[in-house]
Amino acid sequence: MNDAYWDSVFTLFKQAIEKEGGILPSVSVIAERENDPFRVLIATLISLRTKDEVTLDASTRLFALAKAPESMLSLSEEEIQKAIYPSGFYKTKAKNIRTISRILLEQYGGVVPNDQEALLSLPGVGIKTANLTLNLGFQVEAICVDCHVHQIANRMGWVETKTPEQTEKDLMGIMPRRFWIPLNELLVRYGQLICTPISPFCSKCPEEERCPKMGVKRSR
Repeated sequence: MNDAYWDSVFTLFKQAIEKEGGILPSVSVIAERENDPFRVLIATLISLRTKDEVTLDASTRLFALAKAPESMLSLSEEEIQKAIYPSGFYKTKAKNIRTISRILLEQYGGVVPNDQEALLSLPGVGIKTANLTLNLGFQVEAICVDCHVHQIANRMGWVETKTPEQTEKDLMGIMPRRFWIPLNELLVRYGQLICTPISPFCSKCPEEERCPKMGVKRSR
């Protein structure tokens, strides 16, 4: 798979998404609008196990109340819960948001670190959240693998892996670096609209003829 292949796939997938009326995922919208690593980090936390439209609304409500670690700590856990409800596990997320804000102030001078290991040490932050924060908050080249990226990469035959962590490593070995940052937002939206987890819309996919459809038992 050379550069021409990846250019073709990215272009065709973008066109297919636009045809379905798709827009950028919520965290990408927030990153463009807010242009701040702290808000990218917090929005990514809110997005976990949460629908895109809920993430965008919840993040917008929360950032209307607090935009930085200092102001976030001025809110009670209950106030944060109310702002981000009904995002999934909103009570746990509210607790983590306050704890992260405190850690950032105490250990990092109120600044989000642009280091994967440091981000992973924060409560509630996994590899997806860390890499997406590096991607969208700092424009650091890192491959962010969530369930959509993991599933589509395996369906397309790009990798043959069991975990998102292994998918990340294998994609880094075959994909040119310039595609690393836009990969997540492209495949997240593609997985929501076309290459859905169950019964994907293969008839709408411009790569249907080339795709081996690994693991697909039924399609539309």
